[in-house]
Amino acid sequence: MTGFVSKTLGDVIRDTAQRFPQHPALISPQFQIRYTYRQLYDQCRAAAKGLLALGVKRGDHVSVWTTNVPEWIYLQFGLGMVGGVLVTVNTNYQSHELEYILKQSDSTTLFLIERYRDTSFYETVRKVLPELEACRPGGLASARMPLMKNVVYIGNRESTPGMLSFRDFIEMGKTVSDTELNDRMASLTSDDVINMQYTSGTTGFPKGVMLTHANIVNNARMVGDVMGMTEKDSLLIQVPLFHCFGCVMSTLNCVYHGSAMVVVEFFDPDLALQYITTEKCTAINGVPTMFISILNASDFNRYDLTSLRTGIMAGAPCPIEAMNAVRTKMHCPEVVIAFGQTESSPVMTMTRRDDPVELRVSTVGRLLPDIEGKIVDPETGRDLPPDTQGEIVTRSACVMKGYYKMPEATTAAIDAEGWLHTGDLGEVDQNGYFKVTGRIKDMIIRGGENIYPREIEEFLYTHPKVANAQVLGVADAKYGEQVLAAVQLKNGLSASADEFIEFCKGKIARHKIPKYWEFVDSYPMTASGKIQKFKLKEMFEKKYGLAANS
Repeated sequence: MTGFVSKTLGDVIRDTAQRFPQHPALISPQFQIRYTYRQLYDQCRAAAKGLLALGVKRGDHVSVWTTNVPEWIYLQFGLGMVGGVLVTVNTNYQSHELEYILKQSDSTTLFLIERYRDTSFYETVRKVLPELEACRPGGLASARMPLMKNVVYIGNRESTPGMLSFRDFIEMGKTVSDTELNDRMASLTSDDVINMQYTSGTTGFPKGVMLTHANIVNNARMVGDVMGMTEKDSLLIQVPLFHCFGCVMSTLNCVYHGSAMVVVEFFDPDLALQYITTEKCTAINGVPTMFISILNASDFNRYDLTSLRTGIMAGAPCPIEAMNAVRTKMHCPEVVIAFGQTESSPVMTMTRRDDPVELRVSTVGRLLPDIEGKIVDPETGRDLPPDTQGEIVTRSACVMKGYYKMPEATTAAIDAEGWLHTGDLGEVDQNGYFKVTGRIKDMIIRGGENIYPREIEEFLYTHPKVANAQVLGVADAKYGEQVLAAVQLKNGLSASADEFIEFCKGKIARHKIPKYWEFVDSYPMTASGKIQKFKLKEMFEKKYGLAANS
């Protein structure tokens, strides 16, 4: 391997702070924060000491449920220094999903903010952990989650029964010596699991993808190298930090290369334009829908985007018009496409900055330098020749350790020779450029968010009127795909779409709630009795006149 690096997250930020102590590191205008690398390193050490004071041991799981607040980054690197595993929680989650993640991950500690959009995180956590009301901070004894001990609140609420405030948490850390923290940092290895990202699978229940320091440090290194990132760059970070796109391809990428992070709390096209202009950002990451929203902002022409140079578009296919507009109107000639999945930390292939536009919109690029990849026959596992469709598989030091407490699922994903089976269909040309042509399973990608039909189907089965539910993706001009539910009701019952939307609200994330609801008497079947989702897709795309966009 050409440039394999054996470093922990703590090593990475310490080394960068030593090399570039006075360089800008974290700029978060919404929170009036502007730190150099030396100051950011100190903040992360303060968070690490707080974690030690809370009793977080090497390998303990710590869930973080916040938007892109500065504390997220302190915790990302603070946990990296003490060897705690960061369990990322999607900000769109509701009570049902939060409870599942906290329980399945065996989290001992949870950090949360007040709210996001119309969801009160504070109230949701109280619902999931009712014992907070009567316990002292740090002394939680939950019937449903026996391992959960600490809940830390980030925000300005006067009284938070049962929870520590982030301020108190940092204060507690002052009792921990530098030596104690340095000893802990020295005891860690780059092969330790440090990050757990939840991703769904065919079972419909999210699986905890265990990523090590080496997995994500090396992925961030290669991604930034392809972008040409150096200490002279500043990256606008508007993608959620709870995804690998945020915490590997964005924050860790910047810290590894000494670049500045300009962070937006959550995506807002007007703020993106404002920060690119005022902070002279040279790079911008986003899913195609974000770039399209920015280009369509009403005040777009008022802003000066000439500082931009590069960025990553990932998460969904990019329309050629959008790519050309990003290159010309946004002054971003070196924008690249990336492809991968959480299980490979996440990036496997990228287009290069000097690739012709045709390659940047028709392919997902070629392999990163230290990553292997090929196309195999999904049935036999045999290697396939160029320009032949099959399953995309990858092998490298970036492949996950496995799924937490799911050995069978791990064995199904990673074969005996270490190849990770992505479940994506694709082909590779003579020059090594990969194309993604579909998905073996029926995953829906809506505006960069992966949605797993089985998870929504399992949830819909809990509705008393439902006999059967089939969830699928249909073409959508704005989001790439939208969610459709074809529901079979129990005999003699009737229902409306509004009734079902109401049933979903507050229980599953908003982006998972189907846009289209169809009530059907039967489903198209194969001779052996399997439901043919592709026929449902064709039927309803035709009905709604969507096929033209697909």
